[in-house]
Amino acid sequence: MKIIELTQGNYVVNKEKNFSLFTHSTNTSELKMAIRPFLIITANDFILLDTGINFLNNGEPLLFESLKKESITPEQITKILISHLHKDHIGGIGHFLGNNFKENFPNAKIYLQQRELNFALTQENNPSYDFKVLKYLKTLPNIVMLNDNEGKISDAIFYQVSGGHTPFHQVFWLKENEETIFFGADNLPKLSYWKLNLAFKNDYDGLTALSLRKKWKKVAKNKNWIVLFYHDIETPFIKVAKTDFS
Repeated sequence: MKIIELTQGNYVVNKEKNFSLFTHSTNTSELKMAIRPFLIITANDFILLDTGINFLNNGEPLLFESLKKESITPEQITKILISHLHKDHIGGIGHFLGNNFKENFPNAKIYLQQRELNFALTQENNPSYDFKVLKYLKTLPNIVMLNDNEGKISDAIFYQVSGGHTPFHQVFWLKENEETIFFGADNLPKLSYWKLNLAFKNDYDGLTALSLRKKWKKVAKNKNWIVLFYHDIETPFIKVAKTDFS
């Protein structure tokens, strides 16, 4: 499998969940993070893991710029796996031309949790969500709603509802040729989450997220997983060895 980082930049996030670009010289105590969807190319698919934020540059989605650098078109994406519906993970699913919503990846099947969408639609006053985008999700013809707690999307793609960061947050494993890629999304957004071993207040259920991270660390070491970090500024992914985190 080939891993391509579709980095959209590094951001400072304030309490109102507004994102602004920053550089290493930016002096702030606010939360700093990368926004980095991943493209995984397998024998049969071009798989997008989350879709980033809905910022445009000269009228074009940031994600398109990243794809162009890899000589990949949006039409080549065959599957999109959505971990949860916070605006920095779902915003790149489409963009607005005036009052019209245009889907960014018309040939891709989009896999998301029905219960995650149901919950998100109750959070109208929560700045983590972009209702302007959410209201269009159910209307897209290529949405595949998942309802089970775990399952198999294809011979290479497996999912599980983890909870933790959001009530129905889900994680994914991609497996091919004895290689396993793990995407823990916002339950494991940075390498430091393994090193700090803490529960975080910004999670819906921080203790569950912490417990899962401990479990994943043990299995990742035994199985030599490649682990992706969506928000880590310095470390996009690692291949976990048995000696790591000892």
